[in-house]
Amino acid sequence: MSNSFGSRFRFTIFGQSHAPVVGVTIEGLPSGFAPDMQALAAFLARRAPGSGKYVTTRKEADAPEFIAGLVDGHTCGAPVTAVIRNTNTRSGDYEDLRRVPRPGHADYTAFAKYGPDRDVAGGGQFSGRLTAPLCVAGGLALQLLAQEGINIRARIASIGGETDPAAIEALLADVKAAGDSVGGVVECVAEGVPAGLGEPMFGGMENRIAQAVFAIPAVKGVEFGAGFAVGHMRGSENNDPFYFDGPGPVRTRTNHHGGILGGITSGMPIVFRAAFKPTPSIGMEQDSVDLFSHENVKLTVKGRHDPCVVLRAVPCVEAAAAVAIYDALLESRC
Repeated sequence: MSNSFGSRFRFTIFGQSHAPVVGVTIEGLPSGFAPDMQALAAFLARRAPGSGKYVTTRKEADAPEFIAGLVDGHTCGAPVTAVIRNTNTRSGDYEDLRRVPRPGHADYTAFAKYGPDRDVAGGGQFSGRLTAPLCVAGGLALQLLAQEGINIRARIASIGGETDPAAIEALLADVKAAGDSVGGVVECVAEGVPAGLGEPMFGGMENRIAQAVFAIPAVKGVEFGAGFAVGHMRGSENNDPFYFDGPGPVRTRTNHHGGILGGITSGMPIVFRAAFKPTPSIGMEQDSVDLFSHENVKLTVKGRHDPCVVLRAVPCVEAAAAVAIYDALLESRC
């Protein structure tokens, strides 16, 4: 099932951008776990819409309602289901998209796969709105990982190639005024991950993390450690020398491998970066087609959209890393 992820910590995301709810059902949470709901709410608030001048004006509380799996605030062993209600939708803004797909969006490919009955409102199941339930699952995984001494944090590495905050601010102002959009890069680091997690070949930790990260709409590239820069390095530069620092575990003096060798964690911090494309929904006129009349047409997108999704993507990347790492941690104990 394409909406499900994981083996031991397994969850399924459901809903669409303008459906009554979006939500998630999670299996594999340990019985007796008491989620910190205040910490979860703070985590979700970081990705919530309507929270800044360079994000969509759609306002949603993003308050999860746990409707199954919790008894007196503790997990009981049953699957946990949480829903988040969609309350600030304007589906009429998307009616024209039944005929005319937005360039850069999944409108056309959804039509090719599901036909004219697909849900176009807000992007349907392809919307970034579905990262809210991802962050519910990831937020709970982050709390459980913290109990294991594993900490995951992400940050904006660049937007539109800019790294200086003042330059980023000016760039965002420019693209917003022009009705355009811009992409960027988010870097994530997971510290405290023990050596030995993951499998070779198709079960490698890069594979698992990348699979979860690519579920975030707009992600077009993921690199680990030195990433694509290794293609310009020599072995003597790229290799990370091993050493012992007293009676502790094996360490490396550098971390070009990003904490993963042969698909298996080395005990060094896992480091990866995710590249996000510019928001495809822009206010500028674009070339498109009428899927029913087979004519070439012009399109100006309506609705409320982020000029840069990277601003709200940081907790989503943390969530994706958390679910992959926690699932691998549980597998290692079976």
